[in-house]
Amino acid sequence: MCLIVFAFDCHPDYQLILGANRDEFRYRPTEPAGFWNSAPYLLAGRDKQAGGTWMGVTTAGKFAAITNYRDPRLQVIDPPSRGTLVSTYLLDAHVTPEEYQATLNRDGKQYDGFNFLYGTRDKLYYFTNRGGSSGPVSRGIHGLSNHLLDTQWAKVTTAKSRLESIVQHYAIESENIFDALSDPVPFADNLLPDTGVGLDRERMLSPLFIENETYGTRSATVILVARNGNTTFIERVFDHSSGTSSTQKFTFQQQLLP
Repeated sequence: MCLIVFAFDCHPDYQLILGANRDEFRYRPTEPAGFWNSAPYLLAGRDKQAGGTWMGVTTAGKFAAITNYRDPRLQVIDPPSRGTLVSTYLLDAHVTPEEYQATLNRDGKQYDGFNFLYGTRDKLYYFTNRGGSSGPVSRGIHGLSNHLLDTQWAKVTTAKSRLESIVQHYAIESENIFDALSDPVPFADNLLPDTGVGLDRERMLSPLFIENETYGTRSATVILVARNGNTTFIERVFDHSSGTSSTQKFTFQQQLLP
């Protein structure tokens, strides 16, 4: 993922309200979201190149998502895929967030820069291997792109503001969240960060929804987790060449492990 905005524990009906855009090279092979044949309790898309995923949930109430931390000056030589951090956490039904944080502390430096959201229905954690403040996520509305959690990038603050307006209306509609993240308009140069990729690429990467020919927003996801565990997962996949999209919706009741 390259843009995640979410409301955690701040709505009377929902523990988690989340919208996210996945930005990726268009040639990278991907399976759309579904329950994995090898792990039917895991609902996620799949990176067919490296085998991991960028975001997923489980029927036992676990959640995880990852974004890249953009800084080409700090790249690791031949690193493992960051998507395996997501799938490893979700596939192990019994590992707790606290136990997985120990794994991240031990192994995180092997990977290129990343931001990792993970947890359960009741508690959410953030981890980065780029020197930010890792730990529990407080209740409220948060945003994450390719820097640290709640960094004041224009796309992050705009997405957070839009989600906040949606959350204030108690009847949450997934389509409103998709619409909020579908804006392709780039931000003004004076609002762009300097992450070491040059001004032209900063401009291309600045919109909430990226429409470049070779790299862009390939899918968007809305996740709604009600306080009673009822979960809605909707993925919308975009075909850039035809200008069309397809949508899949999954609903299930989480069954927390004892």
